[in-house]
Amino acid sequence: MPVAQSSRPVALVTGASAGLGRVFAQHLAKGGHDLVLVARDRERLSSLALQLSADHGTTCEVMAVDLSLPAEVDRVVARIDAAPIDVLVNNAGFGTRGTLSRTSRAAQEAMLQVHVIASHRLAQAAVTGMVARDQGTIINVASIASFVSSAGNVNYCATKTYLRVYAEALAKEVEGTGVYVQALCPGFTHTEFHARGGMDKSKISSWLWLSAERVIDDSLRAMRRRGPVVVIPGLRYRLIAFALRHAPLGLLRGASRRYSRR
Repeated sequence: MPVAQSSRPVALVTGASAGLGRVFAQHLAKGGHDLVLVARDRERLSSLALQLSADHGTTCEVMAVDLSLPAEVDRVVARIDAAPIDVLVNNAGFGTRGTLSRTSRAAQEAMLQVHVIASHRLAQAAVTGMVARDQGTIINVASIASFVSSAGNVNYCATKTYLRVYAEALAKEVEGTGVYVQALCPGFTHTEFHARGGMDKSKISSWLWLSAERVIDDSLRAMRRRGPVVVIPGLRYRLIAFALRHAPLGLLRGASRRYSRR
């Protein structure tokens, strides 16, 4: 049965084939949502859809798209316009390694397209219907990196800051409606993200790592409670974010240098 005809709430998750997106899909399915699964890898999406259907009776729609391409984003926007969704998780994203003078121009531009343009377009499409129905949830997966500026991560930090500030501002716009907006800001989390970005996880202290399950549990708990807007999983990272927001500039520069090395 197509998701659009389901009587159950429908969640659209980008980057659903792996990492936090996959765990979001699993938890939302377990919680009674049908799903629209969006990512580039059709085979992995189809495998996940079969698993969720078998485990939870979930109806899944698979959309194999590359969100760095505007025409592909058009397809997802059209899907949102065609049938209501109750939850949007803007999770798709990636990291790169190296300074702007040495990294691929194409990769940097793709990051801006995926993190900023695609996330905005899907959020605007979703929130239009959500406000009209007086219900819905939009989750932007930002990062603890949204509180720092880091050499070697120029666009990653900048785009994650965009996603956080976007969610904070959108939450103010929809205040008084039944729409909840969240910026999820995890720290270092065990997923495929670092390997795909060519990053050495062994250089990061073990106490800084979170599990993907913990991150998604915190996000969905906040969703059910309808707040707060900025969700930072783990006390250690909430303290780090507080320090980054209030510390003197000199300390912030030191923190940025340490983050860059990692």
